[in-house]
Amino acid sequence: MKRNILFGAGGVSFVLPAALVLQLLALSGAALAAPRINVDDRPLDREARGISFAPIVKKVAPSVVNIYSTKMVRVRPFMHPLFDDSFFRRFFGGDEESQPSRPQLRKAQGLGSGVIVSEDGYILTNNHVVEGADKVEVALAGGKKEYTAKVVGTDPQTDVAVLKVEATGLPAITLTDSDKLEVGDVVLAIGNPFGVGQAVTKGIVSGIGRGGFGVVDYEDFIQTDAAINPGNSGGALVDADGRLVGVNTFIMSRTGRSEGVGFAIPVNLARSVMDRLIKDGKIVRGYLGVGIQQVTPDLAKEFKLADESGALVGEVRSNTPAEDAGIKEGDVVIEFNARR
Repeated sequence: MKRNILFGAGGVSFVLPAALVLQLLALSGAALAAPRINVDDRPLDREARGISFAPIVKKVAPSVVNIYSTKMVRVRPFMHPLFDDSFFRRFFGGDEESQPSRPQLRKAQGLGSGVIVSEDGYILTNNHVVEGADKVEVALAGGKKEYTAKVVGTDPQTDVAVLKVEATGLPAITLTDSDKLEVGDVVLAIGNPFGVGQAVTKGIVSGIGRGGFGVVDYEDFIQTDAAINPGNSGGALVDADGRLVGVNTFIMSRTGRSEGVGFAIPVNLARSVMDRLIKDGKIVRGYLGVGIQQVTPDLAKEFKLADESGALVGEVRSNTPAEDAGIKEGDVVIEFNARR
């Protein structure tokens, strides 16, 4: 069925059912005080020119921290297969309990980066940097001071995590509106690659709204050619004014090293997740019950669309809010809450 669907604007084709609205609004959990964050959403001055980014780096580098995670894992020491034979073990002595083949606890350590977003100690990073950690430590730039951090909450579906350290007067970064980013904008990636210490790389925004990688459930990545390497995860992606536009998260590479295709979580998404984790301790999401896909040039031509914007509804699951609202396979969503 070839139809356009408008949500939340004049000429609405469908109305979300009350049950779905309640699901979207349903939040629970112990509330924490919201952090005081700095936001500057003015348009970037794209006419400005400079020969050095040193002033910007000096301003934002103190806001980027190193994160060290520690967890205990069970490992089975390597042994020759003959040691699995009970006769062989008896021949060389020892009993079942004393055999080194039994799983043993080992300490595994991880390295990543994070961004201070409030003076009272809230820090944004990636979920995969702290996932499963028994202990998380945060070191300020230059190793001047270290803190034991509390994991306020994590959201594996967006790879966002929020930490809290007990401190005041920390150098909080300024956030901006990542929806105003444009392809070609200069960006800097700041983190701790390979544990060598804080490092800065420069590139441009190579693409926006990237997804379909299967890395997380909700993908809306900023693509950049600024070098991102192991240890950069959770670090800052800032614009030419030194404002946080994204949280570096992963790369596409044949070698495991930077090949100029890196991705960051837009700060608007990261901030939304952070606010809900701080307030409620968890993320509660609404459920529509549709499967969508990108509108390709061929699909746009077949459906007689003006361009390739929007999302094609490829599947509507049974007994879902989407079905109740009358959404059909083949519908194209071109606007949501007055946003295209």
